[in-house]
Amino acid sequence: MSSPLSTASSEPRMAPARPDAAVTAGSARFTVITDRLIRMEYSPDGAFTDAATQLVLSRDLGPTPTFRVVRGDDRLEILTEHLHLTYQPSRGFSRSGLSVSLRTAVLNLHGGTWHHGDAWDPHESYPTNLGGTRRTLDEADGRVDLGTGLLSTNGISVIDDSGSLLLQKDQWVRPRPGAGPVDGAPGGEDLYLFGYGQDYRGALRDFFALTGPTPLVPRALLGNWWSRYHPYSEEEYLALMDRFAAEELPFSVAVLDMDWHWVDIDPAIGNGWTGYSWNTELFPSPSRFLAALHERGMEVTLNLHPAAGIRRHEDAYAPMMRDLGRDPESGEEIPFNITDKAFVAAYLERAHHVLEEEGVDFWWLDWQQGGVTDIPGLDPLWMLNHIHYLDSGRERPGGRRRPITFSRFADASSHRTPIGFSGDTVASWDSLAFQPEFTARAANIGYFWWSNDIGGHMFGVKDSEMMARWVQLGCFSPINRLHSTASVFNSKEPWRYSRDARATMNAYLRLRHRLVPSLYTWARRAAADGLAPIRPLYHDHPWCAGAYSHHTEFLFGDLLVVPMVHRSDAATGLAQESAWLPQGAWFDLPTGRRYPVGVEDGAELALSRRLEQVPVLARAGSLLVLAGDLAEAAGANPRCLDVVVVPGADGVFVLEEDDGSPEPGPDGVVRTRFALTWDENAGRARLEIDQRGPRGVVPEAREITVRLLSAGGDVRASLDGRVLEVRGRRADGLTLGAGLDIELGEVLPADGVVVELEGLRSAPPVLADEVFSILEPVEIDYAVKDRAWAVVRSGATGGALLGGLRAVGVPDAVLAAVAEVA
Repeated sequence: MSSPLSTASSEPRMAPARPDAAVTAGSARFTVITDRLIRMEYSPDGAFTDAATQLVLSRDLGPTPTFRVVRGDDRLEILTEHLHLTYQPSRGFSRSGLSVSLRTAVLNLHGGTWHHGDAWDPHESYPTNLGGTRRTLDEADGRVDLGTGLLSTNGISVIDDSGSLLLQKDQWVRPRPGAGPVDGAPGGEDLYLFGYGQDYRGALRDFFALTGPTPLVPRALLGNWWSRYHPYSEEEYLALMDRFAAEELPFSVAVLDMDWHWVDIDPAIGNGWTGYSWNTELFPSPSRFLAALHERGMEVTLNLHPAAGIRRHEDAYAPMMRDLGRDPESGEEIPFNITDKAFVAAYLERAHHVLEEEGVDFWWLDWQQGGVTDIPGLDPLWMLNHIHYLDSGRERPGGRRRPITFSRFADASSHRTPIGFSGDTVASWDSLAFQPEFTARAANIGYFWWSNDIGGHMFGVKDSEMMARWVQLGCFSPINRLHSTASVFNSKEPWRYSRDARATMNAYLRLRHRLVPSLYTWARRAAADGLAPIRPLYHDHPWCAGAYSHHTEFLFGDLLVVPMVHRSDAATGLAQESAWLPQGAWFDLPTGRRYPVGVEDGAELALSRRLEQVPVLARAGSLLVLAGDLAEAAGANPRCLDVVVVPGADGVFVLEEDDGSPEPGPDGVVRTRFALTWDENAGRARLEIDQRGPRGVVPEAREITVRLLSAGGDVRASLDGRVLEVRGRRADGLTLGAGLDIELGEVLPADGVVVELEGLRSAPPVLADEVFSILEPVEIDYAVKDRAWAVVRSGATGGALLGGLRAVGVPDAVLAAVAEVA
C-alpha cells in the first residue's frame, strides 16, 4: 500500500534560520529569529538540529534582525533592540549561567528578566504568565490549573521544544539525534524565548509564523452542534432533527457518540469502546441515514475510541489483515499502533475511508489511553491528531475537502489540528463559571477553537437556570456543541427545561446560527492574521489593568460579552456580574443601554440581568452582520443578511466569505464592505455596501435589512432615490433592543448600495421604563414597590434616585440593577 500520508494535504516545508542569525558559544547556539524571539540550544556534543520538529515548522521569519554580539572571558552577550541575552559557557544552561532581560518597559514593574529554569506558578498571588490551556477538562468541577501561555505581564515567556521529535518531509516523525534510547529524552535543550512585552498580537503573529498558522475551519462547524451519549436509532435521530427544524432551532452538525457502532460484543475479544462497524440494528442503512442528514444541511461526525485496535467482528478486519499480510481466519487482534506505517495505511483506508465514502464528514477522536508508543517520546494523541488531520485533506475522487479533526489538545502545536474537544466536565455552576476563562485563555497559546460540553457532561443536578445560562455562553463560544452523558434524564433539548429557560435557550440557539457570517469572518482573520475570534480583553487592551481583572468576560470578534455564570437572587430574579469596559461609548445589544466610558483606564461596573438576557456590548459605530433567514444552512453563504447598526460613531465591517475550498484563493473569496458614516448633530447617517470578489461565490442578489439600535425620530430613508419604509422595533426582550428596521429589499451589493438616513435621533431606553422593568417582577412587599415607584415618578436621578429607593426599603440586589441604568 502507499504511504498513509502520501496523498494528504501537506504542511509548510521547513525553512531553516538564516546562517547569519546564529551565534555559537561552546555547547550552546543562539539564533536571533526576530529582535524579540531567540532560540536557545544546548547540546553536549555540539550537534544542533535545523530540521522541523513537531512544534516548529519555520525558523526563517524574515530578514535577520539587527543585533550586536559582545564576547569576553567566559561571557557572551547578544543585544537586539528589545532583548539582552547574557551567557556564561562555564556555567552552561543554568539559573546563574543564562538570562535574558527586556530592554523595553513592561506592565509588571517586577518583571523584565528571565533566568534559565524559571517556572510559572499558576497559583502565584500576582499573575505574571497569563496562562494557556490544558489537555482536557475530564471530570473537572470548576477551576483547574492551566499550562503556560505566550503572553505575560512581565513580558517574557519560554516554550520548551526539547522533547519534540523531528518532523520529516513525508510528515512522519523520528527521534532527535542523541535522544535517550528508553524514554526519548533529548541530550540537550531547545528553548524559544518570546520577549514581546505587552505586544501580545506580535507574539502570537510570530508564534504562528514559527509553528504554522491556524487553519481555516469549515463554515458549517460554526453553527449549532447536537450531541448526546445515547443509543439513537436512525428514526429517532432524524425525528429529533425534524422537531428542531419545526421549532426553528437550526443545527448544522450531527454528532453520533459511540453507540453508532457495535458496543455489546463478545467479551472474549474485549469491550465495545472501540468500534468501526455500524450497529445495523439501529442504523440498517447508514448511507441512507447520512444522506438524510446531509439533505438537512448538516455535517456528520462519529465518535472513536481507537485504542483497542481492530478485532475480528469489525467489517474492516479481513481487508486489513490481508493488507498487513496476515490470515483473517486466525481471528487474531490487530493491535493499535499509530507508529507503524503499514498499520496506519490500512487503518485509514479500510476503517475510515470506507465510512467517509458512505457520508461521514469528520471524526471525533476520543483518546484517553495514555501517552506511550513504540517511538520513544511520541504522544499517541499528537500522532492521531496529526495523521487524521492530514488524511482528512487528502486527494479523493470527489476532490479535496477542508481538513478537520475533533480531538483533545496534545501540545502547543495543536492549533494546527482544530477543533478541540475539551472533555467531560461536571454539570455545575462552578464548571460554568470557569468555562469562559478556560476558553478565552487558550488564545494565549494560539489555540482558538475549543468545543466544550455546553451544559456540562455528567453528574451535577438538573438546573434550568444554569442550562439557559450555559447555552447563552455557548452562543458566544468558538464552537457551540450541546452534549450530555448516558442518562435518560440528562439531555439538552430546550423543551426539557422550564418555560423561561426554554425560551432563552431557543433564542440563543437561533442567535448563534445568525452569528455565523460574522464569526466566519473572524475565522478567516484567525487563519490569515493570527487574531483570536474569542480572546481575553488584554489582547486588545494590554496596558489597561482592568483588562486583566475580570476573568469571565471576553471579546467575541468585536463584541464584549459578560456571561452570567452565577445563580440569580431568589427574591429579585436578578443575576449580577462585575465587568470592566474600555474607554469609549458602549451599547448593550439586548437592552439598547448606553455605557459611556470617558477615562483612558476604562471603568468597572456591575451588570444585572434576568434569565433571558446576557450583556453583549458593542462600541458606538459597530456593525454586526447576521444571517437573516434561519432556514438557510449555516454552511452556505446566506442570501438574506441583517446589518445591526450601533449608533453614535463612524464604523466599518468587512464581511469575508469564500467558496468553501480547502485553500480559498483570490478567485474564491468575496469581501463585502459595510461602511457607516454617522452625524449625530445633524441627525444623518449613511451606510455604504460595496462587494468585491468573483461572481458565483455568494448570491448575486441579496435581501438586506438594516436594524438600527437605540435610534428613533421621524426618520427618512432612501436607496438610490427610492424611499424606504422605516418601521419602529420594540425590544424583543432577549437579544436585540428597541430601534428602527429598514428593509432594503433585493439589492445587488456588487453594484454598490448606498442608504441615506435623515431625521435620526438618539432613543435610549427611558429611565422610568427601565426601573419599572426591574421593579415589576421583584417579589417583595407591594407597599415597598409602590413607595419605590413614587420615588421614580418624582424625577429623581443618579444618587438621589438610589438614595430614595434605599430609604423606602428596596433590596440591595435591586439597587445594584437600578444603579446600572441610573
